[in-house]
Amino acid sequence: MPVYLDYQATTPLDPRVAEVMKPYWSDAFGNPHSAGHRYGWEASEAVEVARGQVADFIGADESEVFFVSGATESCNLAIRGVAYGSDGRRHVVTARTEHPAVLETVKDLRCQGFAVDVVQVGADGLLDVEALTRVVDDRTLLVSVMLANNEIGVVQPLAEVVDVSHAAGALVHCDATQAAGRMSVDVEDLGVDLLSLSAHKFYGPKGVGILFIRDGVRSRMRPILSGGTQESGFRPGTLATPLVVGMGAASEIAHAEWKADAQRLYALGTCLRASLLREYPTMCIFGSLTQRVPGNLCVGFPGISADQLVNAVSGELAISTGAACSTGSPKPSQVLSALGHQPEVAATGLRISLGRFTTEDDVAVAAAAVVRAVRSLDGRT
Repeated sequence: MPVYLDYQATTPLDPRVAEVMKPYWSDAFGNPHSAGHRYGWEASEAVEVARGQVADFIGADESEVFFVSGATESCNLAIRGVAYGSDGRRHVVTARTEHPAVLETVKDLRCQGFAVDVVQVGADGLLDVEALTRVVDDRTLLVSVMLANNEIGVVQPLAEVVDVSHAAGALVHCDATQAAGRMSVDVEDLGVDLLSLSAHKFYGPKGVGILFIRDGVRSRMRPILSGGTQESGFRPGTLATPLVVGMGAASEIAHAEWKADAQRLYALGTCLRASLLREYPTMCIFGSLTQRVPGNLCVGFPGISADQLVNAVSGELAISTGAACSTGSPKPSQVLSALGHQPEVAATGLRISLGRFTTEDDVAVAAAAVVRAVRSLDGRT
């Protein structure tokens, strides 16, 4: 099997998480919303334990954590929920390098009559805070800015975003999906009003995520689905108990281990970058090197498309051309284009992302495989 280095697309399920989930696929099969018997009580208790684990992970109160199917639904619920609950303000602001779950949702709101501003980023991928300040005013309902970028790993200056937004009376939503497990994601430190996470980005199962809604904000929102009163009416439908339990277990592990993981990933990522630069000093590194989550490397080799390179190493490495949600799109990466790169440069963007189970040997294999492939493709061998 090829070495897996696409941890920003998804992470392997941690065996410790899988073990905790096991009973809820079989014996503990009850509906957590069945209030009249032991099967339901058992499942409900497991859900609430998981809610507490997630709350501890992000520094929230349990009443502020709502389970959903993943970060895409979470972002939709945050943005649409606030928009549909607005009693006057109809202006939404986001950044050009956001995930499509945010950009497409904001685009839909524009079609529904909301005013929208999409703020530019600099060549390093960091949000232009001065540009943000110019567009956020007393019309602004919501500002949505991610914590860590899903392609280039850049960490946005969220504290400044929160200060600018709150000064104008606007709420702040943060997609923290790519940050969880790689850096601190504490809602009190961040100061955000809403925050989205997906379990499969930090070694939990696919199909479950959360939306954090700060106490006092819920009254300003409306649900976007109908059909039940689950999750206080904000997310109707029967919760998938095994997945929720898995997210809770993954949160508890990440809460305890993220600092050690981050230190190790920083060292491994630094080693990989140095190995590649030694052979190819003209290699382009996309995004800020200092404001970046550990374990992310987004690079380009002049004249070699990322598609070519991914195909050339596919027998040895599992890496990607960018965000997994954009795979198959004929257009160059919208993130790299937003950094000001021409299409031919943006087309070289290769994302290598390391994770909890990446070893030093994996990094050595990756460096050697990429170097061989680049040499072959650029005619050096």
